[in-house]
Amino acid sequence: MANIKFSPEAQNDLTEVRDYIAEELGNSKAADSTIPGILQSVRILEHFPESGSPLSRIISVDTGFRYVIYKNYLSFYRHINGTIYIDRILYGKRDYMRILFRDSDNLSAED
Repeated sequence: MANIKFSPEAQNDLTEVRDYIAEELGNSKAADSTIPGILQSVRILEHFPESGSPLSRIISVDTGFRYVIYKNYLSFYRHINGTIYIDRILYGKRDYMRILFRDSDNLSAED
């Protein structure tokens, strides 16, 4: 079973998603169901770490990133030596390529 680690950015992303849905959209019920749904889609990776789609299906460069989808949200991760690193959790209509690759820190595993 793979170990899952969330980056500080991914943890912040979850908070922002919940706040946006609850406060900006005024739907706390949807916010309360979206976050558990995202986390459930990520927990599947503990047993099936390669089940997410490789990001290389979208771009022609192998970045090592994979992603899983829950509704409109994409959880970007890397599987390295038995550990799943959740790097970002982003709304699918955002410019997630720019966000993922704006600095090279995302390409090294963090503990």
